[in-house]
Amino acid sequence: MFDYKIALGITAVIMGILSYIPYFRDVFTGKTKPHAFTWFVWSLLTAIAFFAQLIEHAGAGAWVTATTSLFCFIVFLFALVRGHKDFPIVDWLCLASALFSLALWFFTKNPLVAIILITLTDAIAFIPTFRKSFSHPWEETIMLYAIAAIKFALGLFALETINLTTYLYPASLVIMNSLFTLTLFIRRKQLKRKSV
Repeated sequence: MFDYKIALGITAVIMGILSYIPYFRDVFTGKTKPHAFTWFVWSLLTAIAFFAQLIEHAGAGAWVTATTSLFCFIVFLFALVRGHKDFPIVDWLCLASALFSLALWFFTKNPLVAIILITLTDAIAFIPTFRKSFSHPWEETIMLYAIAAIKFALGLFALETINLTTYLYPASLVIMNSLFTLTLFIRRKQLKRKSV
């Protein structure tokens, strides 16, 4: 019997892996400059979200979260060497608040509380990349974020158990990645128009 959730889970993972190919190419050529703070926090958050989804029996819908965690950590390592080097106070505050949220989760030991805190922390962790990309929208690979929105949407449909713990974080990633893709697209058009 064909299990469409497994097929969706596998498709989301494959899309996720393939989406990093142009991203890594752009990092190596210097076109993309990832923000280390954002990618570090994302690697932690997606790892915790994966384990919370595992506890709640998310099934194939959690595979994309695990894969994303691994690739976020790899991007973080590249960001230390080839990434954005400007870290104003606002970025340090975002990093501190993200780590504070993780510490709060550690003391609660509740998967739902973890997911709520992770979702909020992810949004905070995105701020340095949004800030950097507002001025430098060509320093990010737009395809990565557009595909991320799609892969997490597929992951939502692949969930075995649907509740707030399994659903909230990937749903927020669909929204955040879509908003970031739109922001990059709009800022590139605006800046191109100004330079003409």
